[in-house]
Formats: sequence, structure tokens, C-alpha cells
Amino acid sequence: MSSMLLEGKTGLVMGVANKRSIAWGIARAANNAGARIILTYQNERLGQNAEKLAPELNNPLLKQCDVANDDEIDSLMESIGNDVGGLDFVVHALAYAPREALSGAYAATTREAFHTALDISAYSLVAVANRAAPLMKDRNGSIVTLTYLGSERVVPGYNVMGVAKAALEASVRYLANDLGPEGIRVNAISAGPIKTLASSAVSGISGMVKMHAERTPLRSATTLDEVGDTALFLVSPLSRGVTGEVLYVDGGYHVLGA
Repeated sequence: MSSMLLEGKTGLVMGVANKRSIAWGIARAANNAGARIILTYQNERLGQNAEKLAPELNNPLLKQCDVANDDEIDSLMESIGNDVGGLDFVVHALAYAPREALSGAYAATTREAFHTALDISAYSLVAVANRAAPLMKDRNGSIVTLTYLGSERVVPGYNVMGVAKAALEASVRYLANDLGPEGIRVNAISAGPIKTLASSAVSGISGMVKMHAERTPLRSATTLDEVGDTALFLVSPLSRGVTGEVLYVDGGYHVLGA
């Protein structure tokens, strides 16, 4: 694969918490392909993690943004416009639900937990895409988000996150239709289970990873590099005719009947 596939491109990667983050795997792949990366972090603590990772990238920019706050998203995009002029791609790797909503019965989900999960995990893509679009217009831009099989099948312990990911996938299709005339594509990657800071909140994640590796057609666990390379395809000109899609990177697990 050409190391110059994204030469001269600038991309925003949201959701890097540490070196095990899927967002970090994507940032690394895009960086290695020649892109300049802008990393966002939610708060000062996570910002320290981003600062430790930054030296592994080529001249990255680090910016704080809590996507639960519209003013911070506005400030982020204004800052990016001032610093680099525009964006060629955005990676949205953000999801959150209160830990108590990821155990027990889904029927017991509180209104507050539902609102939080849908706001951070699904609406934030809409908010970010809307504000990033002016920076991406007519640049053959690409927006990529991350989802999971729990959006369409019942996964024990995933609960309200499954509903949030279903809303996220529907948003991908509607955004693809809205932003297509501006030359912006919107797609999602449905990755197999990977043990990350975020997924650690899901009860039994280690068992899910083990079972996945044993049963998936490729008989292997999903890796950060696999997801990173697929994201690289989606943000590059190679996928210029692809939008509104959910692309599975799970070793074929989703095709199994049981």
C-alpha cells in the first residue's frame, strides 16, 4: 500500500483515549499514509494521554473538544479553519453510556442513561458532521464512524449502546444523502470486539473477544491494524464511490447464523 495515499491531506480523529483505542489505530494508519492528523481529547486527563502519543505522529495538532457541548464543537471547527484551512476527512470514534446501563435488563434503562448514550454515541456524529461540512466541501471529503454488531442483534451487556449504534447507523445513511452533493462521503465501520478503554465497560468483553476469535470464519480476533487499514481505505480516494455504508471488519463473524 502506498505510503503516499493521503499525502497533502488533513484529517480530524476524535476519540483517542490511549494506545489501545481504535481511534489511535486509525490515526496511526492515516499518518503512515502521509496525512496530517488533528487529535481531539475530551478533558485534561485524556489530553495528557494524547500528548504522550503525539510524538509517534508527524507534526500533529492536539485540540480539546467535549462533543456534549455544541460551543466546544464550534470552537474546534473555527480553530481548525484558522490553523489549516480545511479538512479532508473526519474520524468519529466516540461512544459512551453510563456503566449501570450496560448490565441487567435493557428494559430497566433510565431516561437519563438513554439520553446520554444517544447524545454522545449518535447525535455527536450529526453535530460534528454539520459543523465540519463547510471545511470539507468540494475536497472529496470522507467521514467515518464506528459501530458494532450489537446495533442489529442482541449482545448481552451491550443494552442501550446497541440502540445508540442503531441510531448512529441510520444517521450515517441520512448524512450521506445530505452531504453527498457537497462531495462528502459518510460511512461506518462495524468492527469485531476489541478490548479498549471504552469497551471495558461492557461486562464480559474479554469473553466476547475470545469467543469471536474461536468462531469467526477467519478464526482470529479483530485487531486495531485491521480497522485502521479499513478506515484508511474509506478516507482515501480509493473509496470515492462508497457512501452510506456499514463495512464489517470482524473476520466474517456477522455472516454466521448462530
